[in-house]
Amino acid sequence: MRGFLAILILCLSASTFAVSQGDMAPNFNLKNLATGKLDSLKKYRGKVVYLDFWASWCGPCRQSLPLLNDLRQELKRKGFEVIAVNLDENLSDATKFLDQYPVQYPVLLNPKGTVPNKYKLPGMPTSYLIDRKGKVKKVHVGFKEADIAEIRKQVIKLLRK
Repeated sequence: MRGFLAILILCLSASTFAVSQGDMAPNFNLKNLATGKLDSLKKYRGKVVYLDFWASWCGPCRQSLPLLNDLRQELKRKGFEVIAVNLDENLSDATKFLDQYPVQYPVLLNPKGTVPNKYKLPGMPTSYLIDRKGKVKKVHVGFKEADIAEIRKQVIKLLRK
């Protein structure tokens, strides 16, 4: 029996333990780029949240950030929020990127990568659609422009609940 358990443990990869649909989204406290104050995921409980992990070197992020900004502007009054967690080690890389692709939603800084470790990100960019109670409803890995229509549908469905 002991050998079977050892083999089973070895066969399971780290991604098996990644945050996935149905899990509670792990809370975190990170510095908000705009305010300089600590911000937490728990603060947004009661809203539908699109938690987006990004970095300046991420090609698809050049498309996703502006489109998510538009979606947030459209649905903010209905209880929707986008939270962007930046993973750049150098703050100037993030600010230069945001100068080119400005957003109006909270950008939180995580240069040491502690939060992606909690979530066990499967790739970049990765985003989590979280319901009003803090439960992950969808995980989006990667991004292409056509994805925004499906993301919008998913957000609207959660806003109606």
